[in-house]
Amino acid sequence: MAQPDLVIVGSGFFGLTIAERAATELDKRVLVVERRSHLGGNAYSEPDPETGIEVHRYGAHLFHTSNKRVWDYVNRFTDFTGYQHRVFTIFRDRVYPMPVNLATICEFAGRAMTPDEARAWVAEHAAEIDVDDAQNFEEKGVALVGRPLYEAFFEGYTAKQWQTDPKNLPASIVSRLPVRYTFDNRYFNDTYEGLPVDGYTAWLERMADHPNIEVRLDTDWFDVRDELGWDGTEDVPTVYTGPLDRYFDFCEGELGWRTLDFVPEVVETTGDFQGTPVMNYADRDVPFTRIHEFRHFHPERKNYPSDRTVIVREYSRFAESGDEPYYPINTPDDRAKLERYRELARKEATNRKVLFGGRLGTYKYLDMHMAIGSALTMFDNRIAPWFTSGVDFDGADPLEG
Repeated sequence: MAQPDLVIVGSGFFGLTIAERAATELDKRVLVVERRSHLGGNAYSEPDPETGIEVHRYGAHLFHTSNKRVWDYVNRFTDFTGYQHRVFTIFRDRVYPMPVNLATICEFAGRAMTPDEARAWVAEHAAEIDVDDAQNFEEKGVALVGRPLYEAFFEGYTAKQWQTDPKNLPASIVSRLPVRYTFDNRYFNDTYEGLPVDGYTAWLERMADHPNIEVRLDTDWFDVRDELGWDGTEDVPTVYTGPLDRYFDFCEGELGWRTLDFVPEVVETTGDFQGTPVMNYADRDVPFTRIHEFRHFHPERKNYPSDRTVIVREYSRFAESGDEPYYPINTPDDRAKLERYRELARKEATNRKVLFGGRLGTYKYLDMHMAIGSALTMFDNRIAPWFTSGVDFDGADPLEG
């Protein structure tokens, strides 16, 4: 490729969406630089070499959205199955459906209830704390579902997930806790949901399959940026989707993240280990948070072996230097650092035409559809105006789509 018109650092959904739009809509030459040996970021999937079962190497990825623009866009590159995500949890050797719904409450209480009876049961056990007075995760959880359900399904699981006493976690974390007084155990409420028929890697490769797009794998942008003319003299904008603090050489300190460890196992004795894609483990004395069994994500695939299966145990911990960051912790100290990095990013947008996007580049947890939607917005508001009308990157927040 000749001198690119646009450089993208990172090949996850955010970066590839920008790259595809610039190549297709604007006929621009785009260089995508990826430090890993594969494209796709954490959405990368591949067949397990022993069984052929498609495994999501960086944890289960479930696509869902209510954004029709995003849904229409992604359907350009893949068809979707009719998969709907459902989760179960084990507590004291009994299995319950999640999120908390009428079936969960009836099973836990040991009797059949009508929706009104279940509401009354929860209200009785939640009466000790007014939801408006809740000051931390535990108080908010008790106020929403009652202490018995909170202690069974959220206390131990959350302590493992965050390695922090729930009393010391903010109440805002509980805001996504749905409680349904029906037997609906679908995990997501979005309008559209499914898994890519041919897998995530095939989908991502189609996004990058354009003559104007060059992808360089096994390439750390920090090692090659000078040879790419990244010295402020070239009119080549850059969209950076790597860790925000790494870009600025951690000058304001490292931002805090949670990371995940995945321990895969090929089970040789059965073709079905747990009967469901994801099983949570709520008991504190179980060290992992959940087990994924990837064959169940694609029941339509008939070529998977009947005598072996792949499971992956997932463990959560605080990230250390060099670990893969997954979830921003967002302590007050982190937020203060983020504001300082945001100011540096504003200057970088003006002086070096660099925009920051994606989960790592904005220090935000983004589901896949959110990353794609944010990238489409950045393309509309920042990238396209730059190329078509010469609108500079001054003024607007470089960490926002």
